[in-house]
Amino acid sequence: MHVLYVIDSLAPGGAERSLVDMAPYLLAAGVDLEVAVLHDRAGLAGELRGHGVPIYVVGGASRGAWFAGAVRLLRRRRPDLVHTTLFDSDIVGRAAAAILRIPTVSTLANTPYGPEHMAESGVSVVRLRGAQVADAATSRLVRRFHAVSRATADACIARLKIPADKIEVIPRGRDLTRMGEPSAARRATVRQSLGIPEETPLVVAVARQEPQKGLDVLIRATPDLLRHHPGAMVMVAGREGRSSRDLSQLTTEVGCTGNVRFLGARDDVADLLCAADVFVLPSRREGLPGAVLEAMAMRVPIVASDLPNVVEAVPGDDYAVLVPCDDPEALNASIVSVLDDPASAERRAVAARARFDEHFDIAAVSRAMVRFYRAALAAV
Repeated sequence: MHVLYVIDSLAPGGAERSLVDMAPYLLAAGVDLEVAVLHDRAGLAGELRGHGVPIYVVGGASRGAWFAGAVRLLRRRRPDLVHTTLFDSDIVGRAAAAILRIPTVSTLANTPYGPEHMAESGVSVVRLRGAQVADAATSRLVRRFHAVSRATADACIARLKIPADKIEVIPRGRDLTRMGEPSAARRATVRQSLGIPEETPLVVAVARQEPQKGLDVLIRATPDLLRHHPGAMVMVAGREGRSSRDLSQLTTEVGCTGNVRFLGARDDVADLLCAADVFVLPSRREGLPGAVLEAMAMRVPIVASDLPNVVEAVPGDDYAVLVPCDDPEALNASIVSVLDDPASAERRAVAARARFDEHFDIAAVSRAMVRFYRAALAAV
């Protein structure tokens, strides 16, 4: 089974990390996997090539150029199945595959086109509605859909009018072989490298600097956190984006420049999580947050937005502390509660790791994806 996977780029991100983690398991299951990217960006390409996966750069600076390049690539490679992920790759890959009559599957990786998306700063409603029309139109060219969560599937059924019987929910997974196991020695080593003493409370967020990730809510919560825990540090790992300038200004405005570090894109997220006392996900919308899965795997106490997609990963107080979106006071109170009650925090972290092992093991997720591919090829 020859699958050509089309994705916007291999810059570090949840969808990209999921693909790279699955790759060796798909190859071992007999999938002849190749990857096409629209943008040649630094990040995970070397790791993917290390697994033996060829990468093709479509190139170009517009969807028209990407479409022409994708048609040429698909005509040359002639895969049995095209798999698209993320908006530009969905639009381009679906259309190019349809021209060549190659069956296509797409991943539904987020919950787009809803009120929470409209409310994001800098979003043009006209452009967003245009994207929704293009997404819905090209969705008609797709044979089967993979949704990363039930909530994502339901949103896309409502907003893109995708038939429910064409969607299969398969969660994201993470590879413990790559991430390793948490330990006191690993925590001490990472903290030393970061210059963080053992007694200093460390809050870690892992997210792109984009409005949907709600990092501004975390920054607004930080002054109150420091009143309860003077000297606490907040570290944000993730590549720059549309929110970067605003986040930097906000950090200055609230007087927390000495206690907040923006680390940029990192290839040692598992290490950072091992060093953390609390992992925070203040997102306004998600698909199935890979960073939460990684925190579960590393047994880090979790404070996260109570989005339906997040609740699918950590369903309630037994696993994490869940808070309303856009509520800095509630976020701060929850972070403080975790820091002040380490016994309860440890109990939740252990339970979350057990849930990770049961539901988000990368080998099991990869097997489900292979079955999904075979079913898509068999469908008429």
